[in-house]
Amino acid sequence: MNQLARIETFRVPPRWLFVRVETDDGHVGWGEGSLEGHTEAVEGAFASLRDRFVGTCAERIEDIWQVAYRLGFYRGGPVLMSALAGLDQALWDLKGKMLGVPVWQLLGGRVRDKIPVYAWIGGDSPTEVIEAAQRRLEQGFRAIKMNATGELGWLDSASTLDATVERVASVRRLGLDVAVDFHGRVHKPMAKQLAALLEPVKPLFIEEPLLSEHPEAIRQLSTLTTLPIALGERLYNRWDIKPFLESAAVDILQPDLSHAGGISECRRISAFAEAYDVAIAPHCPLGPIALAACMQLALSTPNFVIQEMSLGIHYNTQQYDLLTYLQNPEVFSINDGFVAALTAPGLGIQVDEERVRDAARGSHIWRNPAWRGHDGSVCEW
Repeated sequence: MNQLARIETFRVPPRWLFVRVETDDGHVGWGEGSLEGHTEAVEGAFASLRDRFVGTCAERIEDIWQVAYRLGFYRGGPVLMSALAGLDQALWDLKGKMLGVPVWQLLGGRVRDKIPVYAWIGGDSPTEVIEAAQRRLEQGFRAIKMNATGELGWLDSASTLDATVERVASVRRLGLDVAVDFHGRVHKPMAKQLAALLEPVKPLFIEEPLLSEHPEAIRQLSTLTTLPIALGERLYNRWDIKPFLESAAVDILQPDLSHAGGISECRRISAFAEAYDVAIAPHCPLGPIALAACMQLALSTPNFVIQEMSLGIHYNTQQYDLLTYLQNPEVFSINDGFVAALTAPGLGIQVDEERVRDAARGSHIWRNPAWRGHDGSVCEW
């Protein structure tokens, strides 16, 4: 009957939470429920998931999703949806492996043969940014993302924005497409100015130009700029996303498959967005399991446009990077800005379970830094 016999979680560096499910007949699936800085809370949410689902049929993915979401009375939010996301990914991986097919095959088959990807770069000066961008070019990327600004006041000097424009322009001159992440740390008085200043250098998109808790302000900003607006990493289900689609305030949705209910919910979000002519570019500064889940969605989703990869992102280290926990890291090889379709069963990756269990023994905890402005007040990180 393929009953779930075990649901395990593994807290591993640099800041990820892996999920392993196993059936009574020995089949195994992996997922990722990483919620950066709140790992312990997600681990706690798994207590109720184990109570409900150990002993149930592992093949009933949609039924498990509905029970987990609806029968706990309290719904949504980053913690519960991240836990559900990790379990959901693991169940899809398990089912694909049991049937001997990649998950995209279970989602209706491929609509593309390769996946356009981008990576993050840092650097405060044009020289540092150019060096980082050149390294990405050498790795095979043709698109990157960078932060727009550091800590910024609610109302700040316009001169603080000049460096952003120059950094973007310097990378564009290398021939790379550039997405600019405002990271929700820019408030409306400055966001309007920065969007206007960036228009001549034509970034790929601007991400989280304002916090998603201000849909009316994002709608206003969308009427003031021609730049594509992307957001969604802090929206956790289709109901959270609904007002942004209805108000035509967003051009590119970025659901995070480890925060927004996994493959099942993000598949629904993607179809919902397609009806509003909105593209999908899944958020994923996370680990290899999350990325593999994103790529299964990308391969089977018509309105998908580009995928984020965390290879060498500043959160990672040489010891623990995107490929650390994989036995087949070559599946994420980048060629002229693309990663080829994953073709192995399940999520298409082979997790190095021994390495995961060894790394998890350290009970790694990650917290994001606390930022303060020049006057000592708290700034958005």
